[in-house]
Parts: sequence; structure tokens; C-alpha cells
Amino acid sequence: MSEPAPSWARPSPATFGSHGFDVALISRNRTRLHELVGTLTAEDITAAAFPADVLDREALTQALRRAATHFGGIDVLEYSPLGGLGSTTLTTPADTDPSHVQQELEFQLYAAITATRAVLPAMREAGTGTLLFTTGARSVDPQPPTADINAAAAAPRNWAINLHKELAGTRTQAAHAGIDATNDTPTFYGRARVTADQIARVHWDLHTTHRDEAERIFRG
Repeated sequence: MSEPAPSWARPSPATFGSHGFDVALISRNRTRLHELVGTLTAEDITAAAFPADVLDREALTQALRRAATHFGGIDVLEYSPLGGLGSTTLTTPADTDPSHVQQELEFQLYAAITATRAVLPAMREAGTGTLLFTTGARSVDPQPPTADINAAAAAPRNWAINLHKELAGTRTQAAHAGIDATNDTPTFYGRARVTADQIARVHWDLHTTHRDEAERIFRG
């Protein structure tokens, strides 16, 4: 939905769109949003942009509410914070200050919780829905050069898996996708380069045939 942390592969909204889903896109980058809407529209996928900075919790909540009103509801939420190396501070474990992790938690965890609170009540009322949270695989297997980001990324992973447990027995799915690959950015720590559609397949499977799973790790 927005930005930063060492790059991992972006999922493709076209995968869900090609299966008949309307696509609501949220990001602070208005130019990029409208480019994506144009691309999806050219593929005969209905899409709309709802600009918001995920660090602004009220703006994020309102953007999701506008999207739900525009499309008549939200069936699937996919939260995948993503950005460039220039938009964050990278620290080793010994050099990490609490403020470094706090900055990342605002982006990776608190915004994910905010988004969930905006859409989960309606999903529960409807008796169906899917909540997907994406991080890099370093949330599972951390590396010293990116300790602050890894620690923060572990938080939404933990929270998503716990949410999956809470929702067990209902028709609402919550799951974490850990992506150890990259697509439109330089490779990082030798990770595989893959297509956005390959990544989106992980999300599609968690939404459809693997709803009993709380997590999938994709390594390319």
C-alpha cells in the first residue's frame, strides 16, 4: 500500500483483477497510483485510486472507507508496505536505537492494524473476507545489516498469525506472506528476481485454496 524497507517483490493486483475483482489502490504517491489504475484499466480490470499516507491513520481509515463505499465493500485486504533503501535508516542490532524500530513499527505494524480495524467489522458482518499481510522474509530469518527493519517486520507477522488463530472457525481468513525475492528493484542479499504475478499467486492461494494456512514463505 505504500512505502519503506529493503525492497521485496510487489504483488500484482492484476492477478485478483483477472479473476473478476475490482481493485482499490492506496498509496501516498498519487502519480504512481494513477499510472497503476491506467495499466489495470487497459487490461479491462476495474480499478480506482484512493490516495493516503499509511502513516496518517485517519487518512488511511478514510481511504479504506471511501474504497468500500465506491465498490460496495472490501472482500480482500492486502497490506504490503514497500519502499526504497533511501527512505529508511538501516541499523545493525548493536547500533539500533529504539527510535529506529519505532519508526518502522508505525509503518509496518500500526498501519496494518489500522487498516484491519477499518475493514474487519464489515467482513465479520458479511461472514466472509480475507486479510493478507506481506513482509520480506527477513521477518522470519533476520540479517544483521537490517536489524531495525527486521525487528519491526516480525511484529506484523506475529500479529497476522495470531489474528488467523482468532478467526479460526469463521469464514474470515488472515494470513502472512513472507517474500524472499525481488522484482522491480536490485537484488538484495542475492534474493531471486521474480515477477509480480508469481508473488500474487501466493496471495491468491491464501485467499482461495489454502485458507487454513496462517503463513506462506515464498523464496522464488
